[in-house]
Amino acid sequence: MENVLIATVLSFVITYFAIPVLIRVAELKHLYDEPDERKSHKARIPTLGGIGFFSGFVMASAVCVPAFADSPFQYMVAAFIVIFMVGMKDDIVGLSPLKKLIGQLMASFAVIYLGNLQINSMYGILGIEALPPYISLLLTYFTFLVIINAFNLIDGIDGLAGSIGMLVSGVMGTYFLYTGELLYAVMGFAMSGGLAAFLIYNISPARIFMGDTGSLMVGLVNAILVIKFIDVAGNPAGKLPVNSVPIVAIAILVMPLFDTLRVFAIRMMHGRSPFSADRNHIHHYLLELGLNHRQTTIVMVSINAGYIGLAFALQNIGSAYLLSVILGSALLLTGILYQMKKRREAMLRAMAVAAISDAASEAQTAINHPKILRVSTKGVLQDK
Repeated sequence: MENVLIATVLSFVITYFAIPVLIRVAELKHLYDEPDERKSHKARIPTLGGIGFFSGFVMASAVCVPAFADSPFQYMVAAFIVIFMVGMKDDIVGLSPLKKLIGQLMASFAVIYLGNLQINSMYGILGIEALPPYISLLLTYFTFLVIINAFNLIDGIDGLAGSIGMLVSGVMGTYFLYTGELLYAVMGFAMSGGLAAFLIYNISPARIFMGDTGSLMVGLVNAILVIKFIDVAGNPAGKLPVNSVPIVAIAILVMPLFDTLRVFAIRMMHGRSPFSADRNHIHHYLLELGLNHRQTTIVMVSINAGYIGLAFALQNIGSAYLLSVILGSALLLTGILYQMKKRREAMLRAMAVAAISDAASEAQTAINHPKILRVSTKGVLQDK
C-alpha cells in the first residue's frame, strides 16, 4: 500500500511541476498544434504535455515497483521508451502511419515476447477456451495495437483522453492492489496520478496538449493493465475472479474501443483509409449538439464509468448476453446521438436559409420602395 501511495503522489508532483516548464519551452521553440477547420481548438496550443506525465509515471514506477526475480518491468520500460520516441518524433516533425505502426509493434514485442504477457484463452466465448500459441500471439498484438491507437484517436478535445485514461488506470490499479499484483497496481496508480496533474493544465480551456507522446503512452500502459487484468481475473482460483472477463475488459475501455472501431468502419465503408481524418467521433457529435469541451468530456467519462459498473454488475449473465447488452446499448445511444446531430444541422440550415431569405427580401424592398427626401416649405428635409 505504501508503494502505491508514494507512486501516486510522486507521479502527480513531478508532472505538476514539469508541465509549466514544458509550456515555456514550447513557447520558446514554437512547438504548437496549429488550428485548422477539422480541429476543435482555435488557438495555437503547445503539444509537449505527454513528456510531463511520462516523466512522472516512469520515475514513480521505477522508484516504487518492487524488485523481484524475473520481473517483466525492465521490458516494459524498454517499451515505454520506444513509444515515447515514436510519439516525440511525430509531435515535433511528423511521422508516417507505417513508421508509427512499426514503433508500436516494437513496443508491443518487448512486452509480449520478452515480458511474457499474452491472451492465452477466450474464457468460453464462442465455446473457445485455450488458444493455440500463434493465435494467442496474433490476438495479443492486435489488442495492443487497437488499444494504443484508440487512445490516440480519442485525443480530440480538451481533457478527454486524459480523463478516460485516468479512469481506466485507476480502476485497474484498484483491482491489482486488491489482488496483490503490486507491480501493476503501482503502474496503474502512477499513471492515474500523473494524468490527474496533467488534467489541471489540460481541462478546457487547455494550456497544453498531451500530443502523440502522451496518447500513445496512455494507450500502451492501459493495454498492459487490461491484458494483465484478463489473465488474473480470468483465473477461477484467483483472489477476485471475474466472470465473462474479456467482455468486462471491453466494457472498461468501451468509449475509446467502440468509438475507434465505429469510425474505422465508417471510413472503410466510404472507401477511405481508416486513419484518415474526419469529424465522425462521438465527441464531435456532442460538440455539434452545442456542448463545450468540458461538458463533452464529463458526459463521455460518465458513460464509460457507467459501462464499467454495468459490466461488473452483470458479469454472471454470460459472455454472449453481456456483449449483446454492451454493444446493443452503445449502438442505440450512438444512433440516437447521430439523429439528434442531424436534426440540429437541419434546423441550423433552415435558420440560415430563412435569414438569407429575409435579408434578400429586405434588400428587394429597399430597391422597389426607395426613400424620397422632400423639402418642406420651411426648408427642412423630411424622410418620406
